[in-house]
Amino acid sequence: MSAPLVTILDDEPQIRAMLSDALTEAGFRTLTFARATEFEAALRKTTPDVCLVDLGLPDRDGLALVHRLALESGSSIIIISGRAQVQDRVTGLELGADDYIIKPFDPVEVVARVRARLRSPKAPDRAQAVAMFNGWTASFDSYTLVAEDGSQTPFSHAEGEVLRLFLESPKRLISRQQMQESLGGAAGESFDRAMDVRISRLRTKLREDPKNPRLIKTIYGAGYIFLGEVRWT
Repeated sequence: MSAPLVTILDDEPQIRAMLSDALTEAGFRTLTFARATEFEAALRKTTPDVCLVDLGLPDRDGLALVHRLALESGSSIIIISGRAQVQDRVTGLELGADDYIIKPFDPVEVVARVRARLRSPKAPDRAQAVAMFNGWTASFDSYTLVAEDGSQTPFSHAEGEVLRLFLESPKRLISRQQMQESLGGAAGESFDRAMDVRISRLRTKLREDPKNPRLIKTIYGAGYIFLGEVRWT
């Protein structure tokens, strides 16, 4: 098997070189890009395992690009940005990023975060790519939720990781620690916030009552439990 492919999109040549050197030394393949247009053209020919994306791009809005990648690419997305405000991190996670690293950073940390994403559940085999539950159909090869009325709602790679974790363990308590171990990423406030954001977005897409969700229940102080009846096809 070939080494995992990591794409690096950053307009600063020193950062591209530093990340590429660190990742190559750690056993990854890399492709580097200074502009979003070049990056998007490359994605039409190949699908990376992980995308490292800077938000301060000269030719695209970085957050808009992250959101489109989350919906369309199937790759794990890690934002690397000098924007250190909490709201910037929250927005990036809400738009579908899997992780957020603030500049300046240690390349060793980036390598560790990339490895954590690769330990997360990958796109499933086609035989296990569709789950049916409570009138919903979740397709993990097309990242789509289909309701009983036939309407379709896309979900991001990051949201799909959480949904698949619930669907594979219905009616079982899943603690925050279990989620961190299964999905990767550094434990702490940022991870907890990322999970809250993804679960909130999943509830909205599943048309849950925010005051009394019937499928994804919060067990305060313990974790979450998914109460649906699940059948894989």
